[in-house]
Amino acid sequence: MPPASAIPDPELAELMAFFQETLGFVPNSVRTMAYRPAIARAFVALNRAVMVNHGRVTSEQKRLVALLASNAAGCRYCQAHAALAAQRYGASTDRLRALWEFRDSPLFTPAEKAAFEFAVAAASIPNAVDAAIAAELRAHWDEGEIVELLGVISLFGFLNRWNDSMATTLEPDAQALANDVLGSHGWTPGKHG
Repeated sequence: MPPASAIPDPELAELMAFFQETLGFVPNSVRTMAYRPAIARAFVALNRAVMVNHGRVTSEQKRLVALLASNAAGCRYCQAHAALAAQRYGASTDRLRALWEFRDSPLFTPAEKAAFEFAVAAASIPNAVDAAIAAELRAHWDEGEIVELLGVISLFGFLNRWNDSMATTLEPDAQALANDVLGSHGWTPGKHG
C-alpha cells in the first residue's frame, strides 16, 4: 500500500514531526497508518511513551533492542529503521556490525547482553523467554527498565507485523545504512525495496 502523500490532519502532522529527530524523516509506515488518523495518532503517542528514557536504558540501547527484535521477527524494514535510529543516537558502526555476535563481543556490557538475549527471545514465535533469560535480565535491570525494554520489543512487534504485511517501501537513507552495516550479515530490503 502506498503511503499517504498528504497529511490533512494538522494534529497528526505535528505529532509525526517527532520522527524528524529519531530518523530524519517521517517513516512510510506512519504515513500508511495516516489513512486512519486515529491509528496513526495512537501509534505516535505509544512510540513516544516507549522511547522516552526513564532510567539507565539509553536511546541507543532501545534501538539496538528494536533491531534484534525485528531481526528475530524477520522484518527488514524495521531492521533498517532501528539501525538508522541507533546510529543517530550514538551507535558506532562497529557496535552495529557486532550486534549479530553480541554474546561474544567485548563491545557490549553484560547488562546489554542480557537485554539483547531477552529481545531475541521475546520477539521469537513462540516466545522463548525462559527462567534463565528472565533471571539474567533481572540481575542487570530493575522492574521499570525491564518494562521499558519490553515496551520496545512489543512496539516493534506491532511495527514488524504492520510493515511486513503492508510491504512498506523503505526510505533511501534507511536502506543505504542497512546495506552498509547489515548487508554483510545477509540483510536485503526484500519486499521493502
